[in-house]
Amino acid sequence: MIAPARQRGVALILALWLLVLMIALVGAFARSSRIEALQAHQLHSAVIARQAARAGIEFAAVHLLYADVDRRWVPDGRSYGLQVGGANVVIHVVDESGKVAINSASPDLLHKLLLAVGLADPDAQALAAAIVDYRDPDNQVTPGGAESAEYRAAGLPYGPKNKPFESISELQRVLGMNPALYEKLRPYVTVYGNGDPNPAFAQGPVLQALGMSADSAGQFLTQRQGWQPGAPGNGPVLPGGQPLLAQAGSGTYDISSQAKLADGTTITLDAIVRASQPGPFGQLYVPLQWRQGDSF
Repeated sequence: MIAPARQRGVALILALWLLVLMIALVGAFARSSRIEALQAHQLHSAVIARQAARAGIEFAAVHLLYADVDRRWVPDGRSYGLQVGGANVVIHVVDESGKVAINSASPDLLHKLLLAVGLADPDAQALAAAIVDYRDPDNQVTPGGAESAEYRAAGLPYGPKNKPFESISELQRVLGMNPALYEKLRPYVTVYGNGDPNPAFAQGPVLQALGMSADSAGQFLTQRQGWQPGAPGNGPVLPGGQPLLAQAGSGTYDISSQAKLADGTTITLDAIVRASQPGPFGQLYVPLQWRQGDSF
């Protein structure tokens, strides 16, 4: 038989092990509860931020449709802000007419834009030609460009589309394009437009593609950002010597709306919309593209 003292010792050890096990279980439960609470808070914050960013898109659409030039937003990339609940929302609007239309732009304009976003020659010239070859209906190689044979030689299982671009993302399939360059180029090109970009709404690289130096483009943007269409005078001078004047937008806009909460949660919505006066169902715009950035 086990001595009473030894029995008490075994019982004490078992009790201690049981206590350790209970502490571990309680700790695991508390940790699990804490994680679930954090996840719930993050989800709650993300929903609030997403809806605030969506409100920014709606708010911009309303202000782009005002007939009064003093109230109408200028779609030239300047910042507009508002508070939605506890979210701080910053909105940028760029008219699509201020971008380079990749379905109609000349090889020279594409070449200059690629140079402006940092691609060096002769790669810029070759890629501009490849973009033209991707969209044109023939199999004739533009000097320096790429048709089916060049895609095969590069080991790609596809060739040029030989039809107009339907979306900007198709640029990633053009021979010579890479992800980093695509991200640099994407904000300055469009499939919703024809002809040369409107410098009244163009951003720096597009202005450089139109013939401005980097310094001149920077000065012009600074002057344009500080100018209100309802102010006296004609505003900054456009390339070619024409005054900017007050111009209504084309009706197709790239709207970026970023909502940030006090806890740091941030969500960005990027939408390309075609704005119009409210129809029978009160719709202010038709969404053409919609992209949500990551929340963090």
